[in-house]
Amino acid sequence: MSARDLAVAILIALALLVLLAMLFAWRRRVRRDAAFTAPLGVPEHAEVMRRDEVLYVSTTTHEQPLERVAITPLAFRARGELAVTDRGVALALDGAPTVFLARDQLVAVDRATVTIDRVVEPGGLVRIAWRVADTTIVDSYLRLTGGDPQNLISDLQRLVPAAPDTGATS
Repeated sequence: MSARDLAVAILIALALLVLLAMLFAWRRRVRRDAAFTAPLGVPEHAEVMRRDEVLYVSTTTHEQPLERVAITPLAFRARGELAVTDRGVALALDGAPTVFLARDQLVAVDRATVTIDRVVEPGGLVRIAWRVADTTIVDSYLRLTGGDPQNLISDLQRLVPAAPDTGATS
């Protein structure tokens, strides 16, 4: 075996080790997040106020844009449509069931620039913070396929319930 053949064999072995490590890490993440599922199905009689073509980018731990959460069916990037309704937000991604985030699950909506796998122009992503469980908040990131997201963000912010009044003053 020549030195060149040995080098190629070592590189192939290293590549396989890296791929195996990635596979095991992803499986561990899926097991970790198996308790969480996104709510599916749009309620009857929900009035659609607007629809937008979007690129779904990721869902991450709240305010940790580089820590992906593997919530079914939001584990992978996809194209789709976002529908803003009077009862919440419907996200229909290609090849996946429609996810519906009811008004009472929404925590905040704003702009973002960075998330796992994506860096865009300042404020080019729409970040929707929502409750996946009673005490767990996650952030889902979307990118409009055309146009400025400010009008969409304004419409989404109207759906977010007001924070409860704690009686505290500053």
